Amino acid sequence: MRLADGSAPGTGTVGTADECGEFIRSLYAQHGSLLLRYAVRLLGGDWHRAEDVLQEAAVRAWRHASVLGLKVEEARPWMFTVVRNLVTDHHRARLIRPPEVSTQLLDMPVEDGLDGLLTRRAVTEALEELSEQHREVIQLMYYLECSVAQAAEHLGIPPGTVKSRSYYALRALRKVLAERGITG
Repeated sequence: MRLADGSAPGTGTVGTADECGEFIRSLYAQHGSLLLRYAVRLLGGDWHRAEDVLQEAAVRAWRHASVLGLKVEEARPWMFTVVRNLVTDHHRARLIRPPEVSTQLLDMPVEDGLDGLLTRRAVTEALEELSEQHREVIQLMYYLECSVAQAAEHLGIPPGTVKSRSYYALRALRKVLAERGITG
């Protein structure tokens, strides 16, 4: 990119477009892979961000080509400093602004109570298919939280019979729920 007077932005006259293009190609050829690995190491393995940093460093080298004298061999220390400064700026910016939200968070289930509501509805419907004795013992022991002795007293039957009925009632309930495709 050239200004109206033929100079590069931010500096004095740089040279022809071919010289600038050759400077950038030579810069990448001689120092690109080394600078990229350096940036990746500073960024904790983030290759994509390291490539962005390297591109920004190359743009800055192009803008300061007149200061560097278009000598690629002498640009290495300056480029390492620029990469380090860009990474430092990146780390500081990450501390100031909140982290970016991943789209994976949008796919996470939200606890809205719908699952519990559907489960309660399915269990209520399944209870209707049980015998009156089984339904009664489940209601007493699991909904009203009565002990075996309290349920036996309420039903007027021995505690052993309450235990037996609750065992078979739960088995029947599981069978009805499994027939509806509900397991657990």
